Amino acid sequence: MQEAKKSELPVLAIDLGGTKIIAAIISDKGQVMAREYYLTLAEEGPQPVIGRVLSAIAHLLDSGNLDLSELRSISLAAAGAIDLDKGLVTLSPNLPGWYNIPLRDIVKDKHGVNTFLINDASAAALGEHQFGVGRGVNNLILLTLGTGIGGGVIINGKLYSGPCGSAGEIGHMTIDVNGPRCSCGNVGCLEMLASGTAIAQEAIRRISQGEKSSLAEIVDGKAGNITAEAVGVAAKNGDSLALEVISRAATYLGVGMVNLVNILNPEMIIIGGGMAQMGDLLLDTARQVVKERAFPLSAQAVRIVTAQLGENAGVLGAAVFARQQN
Repeated sequence: MQEAKKSELPVLAIDLGGTKIIAAIISDKGQVMAREYYLTLAEEGPQPVIGRVLSAIAHLLDSGNLDLSELRSISLAAAGAIDLDKGLVTLSPNLPGWYNIPLRDIVKDKHGVNTFLINDASAAALGEHQFGVGRGVNNLILLTLGTGIGGGVIINGKLYSGPCGSAGEIGHMTIDVNGPRCSCGNVGCLEMLASGTAIAQEAIRRISQGEKSSLAEIVDGKAGNITAEAVGVAAKNGDSLALEVISRAATYLGVGMVNLVNILNPEMIIIGGGMAQMGDLLLDTARQVVKERAFPLSAQAVRIVTAQLGENAGVLGAAVFARQQN
């Protein structure tokens, strides 16, 4: 009876990304009981970011009038390559200075609660598979397109983590062997060509070289302030430069998807993260590339869709992961 009650306790979930930290209390039914949002300020380095994670946990408990004994566990979803067994963030291109950071044990030692650590995009894949657009789909891949590009892979209804827990780093597949250098150390990664950061940088480059665009007005003439969101707004208003920049990124995204479709033959590819809001503006081109380049049988079998859970995918998936562990 005691165990049954414990299984019904909520999970405190954290989604730590390169731009934002989301903290939430998730019920055993997958309901978001409380939720808070913080800026990561990743450029400050690991210790200040870890401090914000710990503060987020404390603040969420305090505002919800929850005691640690009322939690089933704490579950952390973090951007980067994760060593599941050791609870380490081994490397995170979008969290500068994060090398072999024992995030799981730092949080566990601080709060004394059973704590788990998973990659943020893998968590989002679990969330969409359990509660979102991927319900009932046994074989799917989720791509989170934002500051960087993350990935999560579900095979036969289960998260595929690989032997050391770092599977799914789809953003770091090589697309262009002569491409720009990535913060992971490689060159020509998908992340450097199709992420929100890549879109913003390409628009900035072209406008700085004197090309005309309504983007200049959107950012009051300060090209350095251009974001992927601003490029999306300009594109929806018919701006030709913005449309070309998105089409370029969408083509690279499509090439990455061709590799995934040919290798894994998924039923569904889900596009999440901030760039998912671009919808068909981004996906129509990517779908066309898959149709033209992937093996026909596999291309016909896959549906390429936008995520359903928005910014809650990571925390919901982190809670699912924790419940699967204990």
